[in-house]
Amino acid sequence: MSKTWLITGASSGLGRLMTESLLARGDRVVATLRQESALDDLQQAHADRLAVMKLDLTDTVGIRATVERAFAGMGRIDVVVSNAGYGLFGAAEELGDEQIEHQIATNLTGSIQLIRAVLPHLRAQGGGRIMQVSSEGGQMAYPNFSLYHATKWGIEGFIESLAQEVAPLGIDFILAEPGPTATNFAAALAHAEPMDAYAGTPSGDVRRALTDGSFMIKGDAGRTVAAMIAAADQPNPPLRLTLGSTAYASITRALTGRLSALEAQRDVAFSADAD
Repeated sequence: MSKTWLITGASSGLGRLMTESLLARGDRVVATLRQESALDDLQQAHADRLAVMKLDLTDTVGIRATVERAFAGMGRIDVVVSNAGYGLFGAAEELGDEQIEHQIATNLTGSIQLIRAVLPHLRAQGGGRIMQVSSEGGQMAYPNFSLYHATKWGIEGFIESLAQEVAPLGIDFILAEPGPTATNFAAALAHAEPMDAYAGTPSGDVRRALTDGSFMIKGDAGRTVAAMIAAADQPNPPLRLTLGSTAYASITRALTGRLSALEAQRDVAFSADAD
């Protein structure tokens, strides 16, 4: 049975590939993006099953209006894919105030407001599924991505709580956590002005790795999208969907390290209880 999807950030990368794949198998898609003309080719080929709408995640009023149009036009939307976002690159001290505010407004606040906007519609239709595109960076961290990680850790905490609130209403979530994947993510990074003080630090190491191409990217975009669609098709998908061997290894190291540190503090933790 075909499904109807709402996908943000559909102009390129994983969002574009997902839109193409779903249309190819006969599903209906509402694709949102900032430049509507970016999907002209797909709209011409699939005019009866593709609706393209302009959306800026920093515009909360606009988010609500676009969501209203999407549900009114499609009648029912089965899966909402919150994919739009970008990366901000630089040591925390190097970042500008406006860069920080825009990163949070887009990746975190915008994703939260999108999800809040679709919830009444999903409740009214008796349920639905929301896939939030997070990252391995929602559970671990690289130097020079502190604000990006703040948004991904933040949206994962938001959904961890929200999923419990709406599960009785027939609404569930998937947090997709890709590792480094061959998309246009790196090319679209917003960069801070480098400071000499960080040249010899782990921040400088990561900057050089991105510049000289030694930062390993193992993830395949097509296979990543296929795994995301397959998970969304499952009746009971996992809350977190780890994608790529790099993500699996890095998240394993992070969780194992945190668990080991927690276990080492057991006596201290229990000593803080009342008698």
